[in-house]
Amino acid sequence: MAFQIQIKYYNTYVLKKLAASTIQDRNWYIEEARIRGGYNNVQTGLSPRAFLVSEDNAQESLSNSIIYSGIFNSRTGINQSNQFPSGQDITRTVDPSKGSIQKLYAEDTNLTIFQERKVNRALIDKDAIYTQEGVPVQTTSNVVIGAIQPYAGEFGISTNPESFAVYGYRKYFTDARQGSVLRLSQDGLTEISNYGMYDFFRDQLGSLSSGKAIGGYDIHNKCYTLSLQPSSDVLTPETLSFDENIRGWTSRYSYVPSNMFSIQNNFYSTTRSVEKVKRFNDSSSVLIGDIYEHYSTNVTRAFFYKTQFVSQIKTIFNANPSLVKTFQTINYEGAPNWSMTSFVTNEDQANSVSVFNMPLSLAQMENSLLKNEFKRKEDKYFADLVNTSAFTQGEVIFGKSISGVKGFFATVLLEATNTATSGTNELFAVSTNYKESSY
Repeated sequence: MAFQIQIKYYNTYVLKKLAASTIQDRNWYIEEARIRGGYNNVQTGLSPRAFLVSEDNAQESLSNSIIYSGIFNSRTGINQSNQFPSGQDITRTVDPSKGSIQKLYAEDTNLTIFQERKVNRALIDKDAIYTQEGVPVQTTSNVVIGAIQPYAGEFGISTNPESFAVYGYRKYFTDARQGSVLRLSQDGLTEISNYGMYDFFRDQLGSLSSGKAIGGYDIHNKCYTLSLQPSSDVLTPETLSFDENIRGWTSRYSYVPSNMFSIQNNFYSTTRSVEKVKRFNDSSSVLIGDIYEHYSTNVTRAFFYKTQFVSQIKTIFNANPSLVKTFQTINYEGAPNWSMTSFVTNEDQANSVSVFNMPLSLAQMENSLLKNEFKRKEDKYFADLVNTSAFTQGEVIFGKSISGVKGFFATVLLEATNTATSGTNELFAVSTNYKESSY
């Protein structure tokens, strides 16, 4: 029978040789540092090696440090990736006053380190020397993790590593503590939340608390998409996107994802819900997830997360903000399936405008002239704005209604009819004609 030897070695593989013979000396256990060791060999040429045995293996958690292991050599099969020798200088520590490390991202030959209140760059297989003027110069080195260089600006990723997304050399994330959304690129850190949305993100991220900020890059539209999901049921989640081409936040979305990502030029999102599942004799709650492909033309349009939505677009007219205007018309360029459900200014509001209907007879043409609906002219759809607000003292009323809607700015809501069946409802531009108010 074979005998057993208790091996106290660690950070190694243990191989067993069991020969067909009953001779004891042909059955052995060996310590092996290679995945492909001499498993079928009759003998081994490994020399004796020294090792240490710690009687008190206490676990130590260093939230602001990183450590690297040995290497895996694919040519020789030697695998030391499970070895962390305590006698070697393999630990690098960042500034503990900037909080814990929340995320690591490897790019080229550098490692980006995201702390709660700081973003750093660690040099890999190289180090930095400094000139008399304090300018760092990179040089090759046998050090695995070289100098750690912080980026300018007191920004970090807070405790929301899920907000991270990357495209090319641009990396996006949020800093809830500072109320900012940031982009890390070749020019350093930039607050993209300042592009017209400073107040919004200051309030939303300030109230995020223990909630989540789900980030993903939409490769279809070339946009960074961010979903702010507070833990409180009182606050409404917000999902919106940032476009680099115009340097602005372009869209808001009604879906609330649990994750977002892009694969092979397609953009996907997932959702999770807690549902009761019958298992044997017990009903337990489990997470049920679905994955959705965005911009697909093979599925029902405007169908997200098992819910059929109505396609709506809200836009704001705010030309000459200090001028009191009278908005006279509304017009758009696109498919003939859009109606105007709301036109509201800071003072007045207009009657809704129905979708365009192609007249097929003289009677239908005459009837359409009396309806408040979009008319087609030179491949453009337009309609007069009919004021439905109560008149105020000093105004002159012509007939039953006032033509035109006065105010400093106007908020317009357009809605696509038959979203699920009408195919593509394109909308290229929305505009209005106005004049200076005479009141």
